[in-house]
Amino acid sequence: MMSDHGRLMDGTYRWQRHIYDITRKYYLLGRDGLIADLAPPSGGSVLEIGCGTGRNLIAVGKAWPHARLYGVDISQAMLDTAQISVERVGMACRVRLARGDAVDFDPQALFGRATFDRVFISYALSMIPDWEAALQQAALCVAPGGRLEVVDFGQQEGLPGAWRAVLFGWLARFHVTPRPVLGDAIEAVARNVGGEPSLRTLYRGYAVRGGVAKA
Repeated sequence: MMSDHGRLMDGTYRWQRHIYDITRKYYLLGRDGLIADLAPPSGGSVLEIGCGTGRNLIAVGKAWPHARLYGVDISQAMLDTAQISVERVGMACRVRLARGDAVDFDPQALFGRATFDRVFISYALSMIPDWEAALQQAALCVAPGGRLEVVDFGQQEGLPGAWRAVLFGWLARFHVTPRPVLGDAIEAVARNVGGEPSLRTLYRGYAVRGGVAKA
């Protein structure tokens, strides 16, 4: 049974998904840097939580041609678009997509495996109501020696206040809420799973990049 958040996301992106990648490339900064740094082992597995249109998974597939790719999203509308996209670029045999809630999806049931060498979340935590639970769930999906990587909106601390007000107001129209305590949450998750946290700001605070490396 679809959650209220799932229905909200389907409603939000039922039409936007057709122009999502064209419009978002101008302000979802830091995604490609994250993908370039993933460096999964040869034949390794990569899971994107909140995979949306499949844009990022396709980029991962091109950058890391020997990786096995998995994507989960709460919106069936987005997954429909993602499936078309991966088929169009000839990656259908490499990419497995499934519908699930980032907070409590079961990777074993969805994909036949419990952990992945790399797990990443790109501009999705700011859209998930219980985002801290989603972050914890993501860390639990990381295999020993693997990494969780996150990129999302920062607090714009190095940019003019008027910019911050306009951006946050515009993001709110799309149910996006930048998380001011993301760094604290990453540190807490790292402690819970016995990993090493990392965090840095990008573009004068426009975005934040962080993660957890498991031993």
